[in-house]
Amino acid sequence: MVALAGCSSSSSSSSSKPAYCTDRTNLENAVKGLASLNISGLKAQVQMVQSAATALVNSAKSDFPSQTSAITSSVDALKSAVAGLSSTPSAAQLATVTKDAANVVSSVKSFTDASSSACG
Repeated sequence: MVALAGCSSSSSSSSSKPAYCTDRTNLENAVKGLASLNISGLKAQVQMVQSAATALVNSAKSDFPSQTSAITSSVDALKSAVAGLSSTPSAAQLATVTKDAANVVSSVKSFTDASSSACG
């Protein structure tokens, strides 16, 4: 009932969702793009993820401080790992990128779960 109260206090129109819902969808789509990339494409995709994450964090941090903080730190770690890749990355470098990408996916999922009542 608590979740419904927050929804009913806004406009009665079903299209009035918080701005972060669109930002969440953009970030989810950018993260999905990480799955099937080569090294050169990965750097560009991480930039897209970072941009989408920044937009989401800016629009949702007051409502979801812990989830947006987790997104920020996981995206920062992934960006650092990808920036450190050489043109022929070692297995250890690839393992770090894979782990950091999984952390981004996990933090985005946590936000999605937490915001599901507001975004539908």
